Amino acid sequence: MRDPETDRQVRPATVETLTDPEPATEPGDGSRLGKSFANRPLGYPNALVWLRAGILRDWRGVLGAFLATWFYVPVALLFAVLGGVAFAGSGLVTGGSDAPDAMPSVLRDTPLVGALLEAFLNRSGGVLGGFAGFAIGFLAGFLVVLVWPWRDALDEPANLFTGLVGMVVAAALVGVLYTLYRVLWEPWLLTVSGARQLSRRETERLRPILYDCASALGLPNVPRLLIEDDPVLTNARAYARHVVVTTSLLDESDEDIAALLSHELVHWHTGDEVTGAFVRGVALPLVLVHAVPAWLMRTFPHPATNLVVFVFFWPVLLTMKYVVLPPHSRDVRAAEYRADAGAVLAGHARGMRDMLEQRKSFESGRSGWDEAVCATHPASELRLDRLERLAPAADGAERPAGDAAPVTAEDLFGRPGAIASPRAVLVAGLLALACGLGGTLLGAAQWAFFRPATVVDGYFSGLADHDARAALESLAPGVRPSGGDLELLAALVEAKDYQPPKDVDVTSIERDGDEAVATVDFTLAGRKATAKLHLEREESATLGVFHGWGISESSPWLGLPAGQAGLTINGVSVPVGPEGKSVPLLPGAYTVGGQSNLLAETPPQVVLAVPGQGNIGDIRLTPTLTPTARSTADQEVRKYLDACAAKQVAAPENCPFRYYTGDTVKKIAWRITEYPKVELTLTGPTTAQVTTPYEAQGTAVATGTTQGFYGTSPFTEDDTFDVTGVLSVVDGRLTFQPGE
Repeated sequence: MRDPETDRQVRPATVETLTDPEPATEPGDGSRLGKSFANRPLGYPNALVWLRAGILRDWRGVLGAFLATWFYVPVALLFAVLGGVAFAGSGLVTGGSDAPDAMPSVLRDTPLVGALLEAFLNRSGGVLGGFAGFAIGFLAGFLVVLVWPWRDALDEPANLFTGLVGMVVAAALVGVLYTLYRVLWEPWLLTVSGARQLSRRETERLRPILYDCASALGLPNVPRLLIEDDPVLTNARAYARHVVVTTSLLDESDEDIAALLSHELVHWHTGDEVTGAFVRGVALPLVLVHAVPAWLMRTFPHPATNLVVFVFFWPVLLTMKYVVLPPHSRDVRAAEYRADAGAVLAGHARGMRDMLEQRKSFESGRSGWDEAVCATHPASELRLDRLERLAPAADGAERPAGDAAPVTAEDLFGRPGAIASPRAVLVAGLLALACGLGGTLLGAAQWAFFRPATVVDGYFSGLADHDARAALESLAPGVRPSGGDLELLAALVEAKDYQPPKDVDVTSIERDGDEAVATVDFTLAGRKATAKLHLEREESATLGVFHGWGISESSPWLGLPAGQAGLTINGVSVPVGPEGKSVPLLPGAYTVGGQSNLLAETPPQVVLAVPGQGNIGDIRLTPTLTPTARSTADQEVRKYLDACAAKQVAAPENCPFRYYTGDTVKKIAWRITEYPKVELTLTGPTTAQVTTPYEAQGTAVATGTTQGFYGTSPFTEDDTFDVTGVLSVVDGRLTFQPGE
């Protein structure tokens, strides 16, 4: 029914149980209508409950936005299509040429069947290969993008959990911050978009109707009403703290205006804009990219523009349409039905029916996102059908079959409740306690067993225990010796002559991200020293949780040149090849020795290996004669000379002296009157050159008779001589061999 004087619909008696409407004037001082701070909906315990109700309502839309944005679905689609096209081309070529040859010989030789299959593959093998290649390439390209960010989870399963948790927290944080931004900055954003305050005449026309609708809905306050100058399109939009209408709405009847404002008041009070803002916030990176094609298509509405935009932005557009829109549209449609029911509750079902029948939809998108994603209003016929089942029938007609129960304020708005139920608070508290306790325990374990200082302490503890393998566990995998070097190093450290660093003190550790430098003071072979150890954080995690550290400092190494036979380090024999050898060493003092025998001995040298030293240098040991080598050489030479003197010939073979004469020697005898003094020069570990200085020559006297032309005559002849030869170790004893 309509009042002919005011052209307002008079609510029928069927809704008398609702709060009686206030007069179509501004409320008195006792009412809170129009007096709320910041124009947020009252009726909630506080602003947090209001925001929570809006944020947590549409979990499907949040999930779709989260998956599409934070799992890089547009990028995955791009790589999927590129991979599909590449593999399809390969499949076309391979399938057309190789498919018939790949058929098993058993089938090929089967009468009729083999010929049929061969003909089929000859004509369709390329097509089948192309389809199979596209399917394989599409799937591979899509999965590569999805799996690549999680590749570390293969070695460290905890990365999967922590990565997902971090991603969820980041998405939720961005969503909440974006929602707060939209709510707090809403007045400025609407002003920039063209909304303005109402004039006096506009206020006198619209505000009483707004108050009347709010009273009918039982709302304790109303949003701030703004208007846009649009004399053609009748439109209204509800935001978090405002309702914006167009100037063309002023030409409508009061009943139609009341229906539209009742509809928007329900959107405003239930926080539908908060819900949409949070979904947009979760998908904010995708929203920002999508804003470009949305603006282009909205600003330049032409098929050619749409085609060009689709070519460049099709992954984003398809993601919006098929991933983000479907889960979010369900909540949007439910919000529209709920807002229509609000017009019924306010007693303006007829006005809502008129608006839907005349304009199909009186709400447009609030932004490019809304126009592309959130503009999912149900079909007007479905909304009219719902109105017929909710609203009293006109002119006394019966309701349609399947009539719904009367609309109540509790059905529309529910009970906001507290910020969280006691059970939710208890569960959240237990989870927070568990996370805090677990984090504390994990942090304590990390500090106790996996910090840089622990690795350095373990490194020097292994050296102190003469356990090379334990010390090597503290090194980063890239600098650990392996194979024969590892076995030799273990033997050198386990030897009793090895001297580990003592009085070790880690004075400081400077950390820079995944790298650290430890300064260590220690005593080595009685000398105080300081070294810096570089460390790096291990990529793999122990138990999937703890990241240890490894010493990235390369081990010092000692060069052993060729020709150093019989070398030992800490008593361990170290063979040296023709090209020499480099031996890696762990920090400590090592005793390097050479070959020793009756002839020569090699004095040992102590080599100090300091962390970070690198090349210690080439070791070259110089053998020296043993204290008994010279006396033994004199004895061997005397034996040799005595043997020569015992020979009763004028020229003893291999002897240093002889008697020269032109007559025939009948009888001769040799006597050494003075033995020569010899000098020894080492020519190797087991040989020495024997020489006689000129001033230390020996003397031998030859006596006898000769037979000449004049008969037999006696003679006595002195002969000076020197001795040369080689003194060597043979069968464990020194032996003199005359000659050069």
